[in-house]
Amino acid sequence: MTDPNTPPPDRPEIVHHTTINNPAPRSGGGGFLGFLIGGLVVVVIIIGVVLMMRGGEIETPKATDVDINLNLPDAPKMPDLPNPPPVDPPTLPEPAPAPAPAG
Repeated sequence: MTDPNTPPPDRPEIVHHTTINNPAPRSGGGGFLGFLIGGLVVVVIIIGVVLMMRGGEIETPKATDVDINLNLPDAPKMPDLPNPPPVDPPTLPEPAPAPAPAG
């Protein structure tokens, strides 16, 4: 067996390292989001003002009597279904199992 703490025998003499540069987080950038939310607030306020200036409730019609007469053709007659095949009822194994003891 080999010692798991020893490096592999084919390890190169020069080991190259990879450097990862993480840029600093950008500050700001919330101007567009603020402009978008502000625009949505203005649109909601305009819709509210328009609805309030209409005079309140929506008028409902006085009469709602509607007479609809449709002359539909009769549906075609469905074909008769065939008789199902005979099936024997299930049976219990012989001898029948004993009932469970009470207790």
